[in-house]
Amino acid sequence: MQLKSLAPAKLAAKAAAILAVGALTLTACGGSSTPAASSAGGVQLINAGKLTVCSDIPYEPFEFQKDGKNVGFDMDIAAEIAKDVKADLNVVDSSFEAIETGTALTQCDVSISSISITDTRKSVMDFSSPYLDDDLTLVATAASGITNIDGAKGKKVGVQQATTGAAYAKDKGIDAQQFEDSGLLVQALKAGTIDAALGNQSVLGYAIKDEPTIKRVENYATGEKLGIAIKKGNTAMADKVNATLKRLTDDGSLKKFTTTWFGEPTK
Repeated sequence: MQLKSLAPAKLAAKAAAILAVGALTLTACGGSSTPAASSAGGVQLINAGKLTVCSDIPYEPFEFQKDGKNVGFDMDIAAEIAKDVKADLNVVDSSFEAIETGTALTQCDVSISSISITDTRKSVMDFSSPYLDDDLTLVATAASGITNIDGAKGKKVGVQQATTGAAYAKDKGIDAQQFEDSGLLVQALKAGTIDAALGNQSVLGYAIKDEPTIKRVENYATGEKLGIAIKKGNTAMADKVNATLKRLTDDGSLKKFTTTWFGEPTK
């Protein structure tokens, strides 16, 4: 997914949410500058009895709110990790900027937010085993006449800020319009204010599956794999997360989650 920076208002709001979590932790440990850790399921947790997960919401179908609850592909996985560490799931809505720089891991046990594994990110955080392949795709309105990436040049193409899709568009010489989050990008596409969108197949495929006037033009094999971010050197948490992912793979749950949120795979 993303390499994302956010507009000031949203970033401030999400930063405040993270600071609020920090403030509660500081109160609990008598004003210490370091969050107190508690043991659960063989791992140390920042907040007693809770697996605290940072996630950038909304990013359908990975994480978004429905009927007052956080739902989505990533949220299903997060719930399973929490179960395996014998803790309640506590989701913190964070900016992706904080997530990708590793800053979020000062207040969260893990970050789960459709995070593409990159060498740059691996320098500031550890990753679980990959849990989803997620290449890029170009989708366009039928009226746009766009049939390939070259045909998108000079058209109104949208991308999500600081994502791999945004970087790919720039590399291909497309002057794309930047959107703060995927929800705004999809809204613009459906409203016809942009002709096309370039981003991850999972998100855009999900967004247009019931839109007959919008089609998938091309896919681009970029080798993107998604992983769960863990604080550098926290091998106990990495082992626990990887054990959960292996269990979900072996018992078919991960395939079930994939089908639920992305539909049946293309044959």
